[in-house]
Amino acid sequence: MNVLVIEDSEQVVKDISFCLQVRYPDVNVTTVARGQRGIELVEDESPDLIIVDSSLPDMKTVDLISEIREFSDVALIVISEEQNAFERAKELEMGADDYIIKPFSPIEFLARIKALLRRIKSNGFKPQGWVDIGNEITINFATREVIISGKQQNLTPTEFQLLSELVRNEGRVLTHGILLERIWGSEYVNDPSFVKKYVHRLRSKIEPDTNNPKMIITERGIGYRFTKIV
Repeated sequence: MNVLVIEDSEQVVKDISFCLQVRYPDVNVTTVARGQRGIELVEDESPDLIIVDSSLPDMKTVDLISEIREFSDVALIVISEEQNAFERAKELEMGADDYIIKPFSPIEFLARIKALLRRIKSNGFKPQGWVDIGNEITINFATREVIISGKQQNLTPTEFQLLSELVRNEGRVLTHGILLERIWGSEYVNDPSFVKKYVHRLRSKIEPDTNNPKMIITERGIGYRFTKIV
């Protein structure tokens, strides 16, 4: 696996490299301090994963993400300072797949990478057949059916579309704005309370405990992430 780290802190680079080498012994880590050079390396070397700092010395991270997304769908994680929710949401909407707040724990860091790479590897479900999404739940995207513990669960068209969008992006944070635009249309993008209401309804149908959800995880102030229960 080839990983490109765009980060100007030598200590953070060392920490990231150490974590990756422990988990992935054959990993090849390339590091650069400036965003523009990072973009050039993405074009030249086509890495499997990009890890980028939220504060670069030569350009805004949102601009770097936007430029990369013009020519590449490579997995991309932002290592973020204590930004506000708006800044993190903007990075996600520009095309970042996930973010991790510094200082980060090695366990969470590697877990997020594993989840992202799994999602990228299995990206795109077959149009026919059943898909196991964990917790004794299977979903058929072609027939729009959901089976829980052997029994059919009735979802409204909107609830199914919401579940489908979350499952197809397993491990990735989907902002309120992204979900609202994809499911309800651009006229709803400024009303996050709207998607919260439907997430609550969906959780009541697929989560064993709506007060402690394990599949549809809230990223406070930003959006939601789907996690498969193995």
